[in-house]
Order: sequence, then structure tokens, then C-alpha cells
Amino acid sequence: MSVNVADIRRSYVKDKLDLDKLNADPFVQFEAWLKDAIAAELPDPTAMCVASVDADGQPSQRLVLLKDVSSNGFVFYTNLGSRKAQELAGNPKVCLHFPWHPLERQVIVYGIAERVPTSQVLHYFTSRPKESQLAAWASEQSRPVSTRLALMQKFAEIKHKFEHGEIPVPSFWGGFLVKPHKIEFWQGGEHRLHDRFMYSKQADGHWSIERLCP
Repeated sequence: MSVNVADIRRSYVKDKLDLDKLNADPFVQFEAWLKDAIAAELPDPTAMCVASVDADGQPSQRLVLLKDVSSNGFVFYTNLGSRKAQELAGNPKVCLHFPWHPLERQVIVYGIAERVPTSQVLHYFTSRPKESQLAAWASEQSRPVSTRLALMQKFAEIKHKFEHGEIPVPSFWGGFLVKPHKIEFWQGGEHRLHDRFMYSKQADGHWSIERLCP
């Protein structure tokens, strides 16, 4: 390789993270950091990497946008025929990763994915821009397509089909709620001595917090 990647590094000096800075509720802590990412005008502050595992134990990852977060968990939407949806149907264990690199922060979520109710899917789908609704119909996500032209032709056909009136929610489109049992907050530190704190959900519903070595 012509690029010496081993020598690419930088120092992490923007902030520190101590236990007394953390909220006892990981969702309150997450919302505070998400607001920081939005205020810093990071590109795609709601983008998260979703990791799933297939029947052979092969992990796969992709970036999707977080569309809701509450004390119940983290929500995203997808084509139910996609690779991630099929893998989550077979193994609902999932990991989310929010890479807020410019702030030298990361959040990692470990949890179980479950389908969101149809009413919630309908509410979100109808809030999307019309072009996004049409794209959901036009794309057989994760399946082979011969050319981009073929994809755009399918989009044009769908656009013509739903030229008048509301666009219905495709039966093959839905969402997942990731219910976490562990959430890690990572803040970059000097000399690679990063600050890491893991929230773990207890049997009584409360969260414990422990510091991890970097």
C-alpha cells in the first residue's frame, strides 16, 4: 500500500468524561450528546451504524438514520426484505454505533430489535418527503439490480402510478425498535487513555454505571 496508514493518528484533547458528569439515565445522557452533535452541525448527526449477524454467524453493518429515541429504545425504518431486516428476523441481537468523531465521542448500544407497530410505521412513512416514499416502493433493497438506469426507470414507473393521491405504505416496509441492555459512552482522552463508561440495565429496570479501561 502506498499510504502508510500506521502513521495516521491524532491526539484526543477536546474533553474529559467523569462519573459525576454522567446522568443516571443513559437516555438523558444520550439526548444531551445528540444535542451537542446537532449544535456542532456535524454531518448526519443521527447517522448510526447498525450491526447484525446472519445464520452463519457473519456480521454485517450499514449506516442508517435514527428516527426516534425514548426510554423504550432507538427506532429506525427499513425495507423488510433487506439484508439487515432478514438477519434481525433470524437473530434480533443488534449493536448500534454513533460515531461523532469531530467531538471525539462515540456511543455504542447493545440490545434486542423488535418490529414497531403498524400504526407507528404509517405515521412515520406519511411524514417522509414524497420522493422518499416513492423510493421505498421502487427499491428492492439489498437485491441485485442490472444498472442504475433500470432503478431510475422503476422509480419513474412508481412515480407515474402514484401520480394522484396519497402514496400507501408498502407491505414490505417497516421499522425496528432496539431495546438496549447496555449503552457505552466514549470520550477521547490524552495518550489514548480514553474515558469509557458502560450503563448496564439491571433486573429491576435501573441502570448501573461502571468505568472501563480504554
